[in-house]
Amino acid sequence: MNEESYPEVVLFLIDDDEVDYMAVKRAMAQMRLINPLIRARDGQSALEMLKSGEVKGAFVILLDLNMPRMNGLEFLDVLRSDPQLSSSVVFVLTTSRSDEDKVAAYRFNVAGYLVKNNIREEFSNIINMLDGYWRVVELPQI
Repeated sequence: MNEESYPEVVLFLIDDDEVDYMAVKRAMAQMRLINPLIRARDGQSALEMLKSGEVKGAFVILLDLNMPRMNGLEFLDVLRSDPQLSSSVVFVLTTSRSDEDKVAAYRFNVAGYLVKNNIREEFSNIINMLDGYWRVVELPQI
C-alpha cells in the first residue's frame, strides 16, 4: 500500500509500563508502520489529552487496566459517558486474565481484550492485527 492511500490512524497507547511502550514502538518499526504513536501513562492523562485535542482524527486506543491515578476500567467509564468520545475504538491490552475484568471491559463495548504474555512475539501479532484492522475498518474522526 502506498503512503498516499495508507490510513492516517493514530495508535493511542494508555499504559504506564515503559517496557510495553518500547515493545509497541519496536513492533511498529519492525513492521514499518508510519502511523503516529501517542502515549499516556494513566487514564486521567489520557482523558486530558483527548479532551484537549492532542489526540485527534481517527485513532485506536490500546488500554492497560492496571495503572495509577485512574485505571483502565475507570477510564472506560468516563470515556463511554462522554458524548464526544464515546465512539472511540478501544482494545484492552493487559496482564489480567480475570473473567471479572474481561466481563467488565466488554460491558464498556471494547473492540477486543488482549492479554500480554510473551512481549516480543505478542506485540508483533497485536500490531499486525491492528494494522489489518485499521486498513479495512472505517473509524470515526473525533
